Amino acid sequence: MAEDEDDYMSDAFLKQIGEVRPGMPMVKRVKDALKRETLHKEKNEKNRQKTYKEQEQESREALLHNSISNENRGFAMLQKMGYKAGQGLGKDGAGRVEPIPLNIKTDRGGIGIEEVKKRKAEEKLEHYRRKVQVKRHAEKQSLENYRARMRTEKDERQSEGDLRRSQRACEQLDSQRCIGVPRESWYWPGTEDDKEEDSDKETEAKQEEEEEDEGEELSSLDKLQILTSYLRGVHFYCIWCGTMYNDEDDLTSNCPGDTATDHD
Repeated sequence: MAEDEDDYMSDAFLKQIGEVRPGMPMVKRVKDALKRETLHKEKNEKNRQKTYKEQEQESREALLHNSISNENRGFAMLQKMGYKAGQGLGKDGAGRVEPIPLNIKTDRGGIGIEEVKKRKAEEKLEHYRRKVQVKRHAEKQSLENYRARMRTEKDERQSEGDLRRSQRACEQLDSQRCIGVPRESWYWPGTEDDKEEDSDKETEAKQEEEEEDEGEELSSLDKLQILTSYLRGVHFYCIWCGTMYNDEDDLTSNCPGDTATDHD
């Protein structure tokens, strides 16, 4: 190595290079790019051509914000007749001061489209209200039907219970009068043994009844009314009072009535 050449590992050689920061040139390039992009956008925004609607809107707003000048023929005629700027219309100046506001159409709908839209909206609202009303009526009717069904089932259970009580009372009272056979088979409560013994007879009887009556059957309420009438007429007995009266006059005078409702 020559003596006049600097050693690249020496301090003298490193001082000649200067201060170097890793990444610094890259940051400067990014900043310059962002700046150029911002300037480009601003330039494009200034040079951008306005659309016809934008130009029309700006022109309209500019005219609306400016008052009518004397060059306007209509305004000139009003001034000749004594009108002054800012004064109301009419002889006494009690009329309109501000111009009639403009309602500019910017869409492609025809004349009367707003009325059509309004009418359709009202029809839609009325249809919705009618639908809600029908739904509420159906729910109310369903609730009433449910309550009526519950009342009917309750009355049927009550009638069946009163019928069983009447059958037991009828059997006991008939036995006291030495009546060995009930007037009707259902006047007395049936037993399982009786049902097994008389199953064949009942089957034949049912077949005959079905042929004659075509399947007509008494309900629990009908049986209760018939049996109650029998107990009151023959034995002078009321199942709801739980009392056997002396005679018909005693029964009529002291018994509230011949139904469960009369005894509530």
